[in-house]
Amino acid sequence: MTERATQILTRPAQRRGLGRVLPFMGPAVIASIAYMDPGNFATNIQGGAQFGYTLLWVILAANLMAMLIQNLSAKLGIASGKNLPEVIRERWPRPVVWAYWVQAEIVAMATDLAEFLGAALAIHLLTGLPLIWGAAITGVITFWLLTLQRRGFRPLEIAVGAFVLIIGVAYLVQFALARPGVEALRGFVPTFQGVESVYLAVGIIGATVMPHVIYLHSALTQGRVPTRTDEEKVRLSRLNRVDVIGAMGFAGLINMSMLAVSAATFHGKNVENAGDLSVAYQTLTPLLGPAAAVAFAVALLASGLSSSAVGTMAGQVIMQGFVNFHIPLWLRRTLTMLPAFAVILAGLDPTRTLVLSQVILSFGVPFALVPLLLFTARRDVMGVLVSRPVVTGLGWAFAGIIISLNLYLLWGTFFG
Repeated sequence: MTERATQILTRPAQRRGLGRVLPFMGPAVIASIAYMDPGNFATNIQGGAQFGYTLLWVILAANLMAMLIQNLSAKLGIASGKNLPEVIRERWPRPVVWAYWVQAEIVAMATDLAEFLGAALAIHLLTGLPLIWGAAITGVITFWLLTLQRRGFRPLEIAVGAFVLIIGVAYLVQFALARPGVEALRGFVPTFQGVESVYLAVGIIGATVMPHVIYLHSALTQGRVPTRTDEEKVRLSRLNRVDVIGAMGFAGLINMSMLAVSAATFHGKNVENAGDLSVAYQTLTPLLGPAAAVAFAVALLASGLSSSAVGTMAGQVIMQGFVNFHIPLWLRRTLTMLPAFAVILAGLDPTRTLVLSQVILSFGVPFALVPLLLFTARRDVMGVLVSRPVVTGLGWAFAGIIISLNLYLLWGTFFG
């Protein structure tokens, strides 16, 4: 695959259509799974159940922000040959770098906790097995997924892509069964329904940009396809942009489908706590039939398994990039599983723990966004791929919105 990609870069006129783009697809597919993780399930389902289609426009806006930010991360890896943590380590003072590493590790572990619990809960819902056995099965499957890295980048990209496809098919089934009406189109007109809808919109946008996947995306593109000239870097960046738009666009459609299905199924039906994943699963059977409930649980399982593996990969990039320290991937996977097992053994509610982990994740957003925008605007880092002023300005505007909303979300969480 690398040879084909190199041939296309050096002789761009030889291939057209899908054959020209396919060798470069993959990094954004892996990154996109973070935008369909179990945390998104909870916020999207709650949004649809409580406010109908009103917040569809919020998901669309958040997805456009994600496209820009993930594209900048991918460009950084291509332009510099380094990932974002490595660039920070090389150019910032050591105490700052170590502080960055500590907060990034905490955020990565919180994210992995949500994803791991989501998969364990899905296994429990599908099979009736206790949560602790669901967690054990999740651990085994994610171990297997991570071993695919030994065979190169392509097998893991294909495996994650298969999980993304499963999520898409599962939500296509639910969409067909729920049959949202044409009134859903009104949800793309910006509006709110009171203060509570504003707060939930903040939650949707605030949890959209995942700091761990910003770090990871730059690592996925660094050195994946070798480039020798500035012209090849420009071509590679353009082809990676197609990867980002396609993968993030698909993730956006999935998120919009989640909210639309929830709106068509739960809104106005007096379903309490629809954002609780167990309640949503149990309520789908009497409302839409067992096929919809199974499709929901299968989508949650595919989301949890794949996003948990991706979270472990991100943790490895964070440690190696910031402090140049490496531990075996199996050891990191084992260590990051422990909090999930502790939560289950303590009898804590999985969905509540999942929501709390999203709050912790909000703290890490500025730490990833700010250096990304700073470095992608510097010609000494990016060379020919340096961001244009309009792109940088748009990025700072998005960053300001996301950071402000995260701060608002955190204030509301802790102080009501």
